[in-house]
Amino acid sequence: MKPFKILLYLLFLIAISSAQEWKGADEIAEETISELNPHYEPWFSPVFEPPSGEIESLLFSIQAAIGGFLIGYFLGRYDRKS
Repeated sequence: MKPFKILLYLLFLIAISSAQEWKGADEIAEETISELNPHYEPWFSPVFEPPSGEIESLLFSIQAAIGGFLIGYFLGRYDRKS
């Protein structure tokens, strides 16, 4: 019965943490900069901004998949040489 209680507690913690709003490092940095210097103006603008959050997530996952493939490829190639 004790492992079941531990599992239930962990699931509860996961449910609570997933209900929070997730922020990226860029959002946190932007908030911190605006708190420290309210008159700061960014000196550049994004070249491309995705039209929605779903497309942004898609592009991020494609980037992660390509990176994972490249890391796996080169690690496998290095392992085969040695």
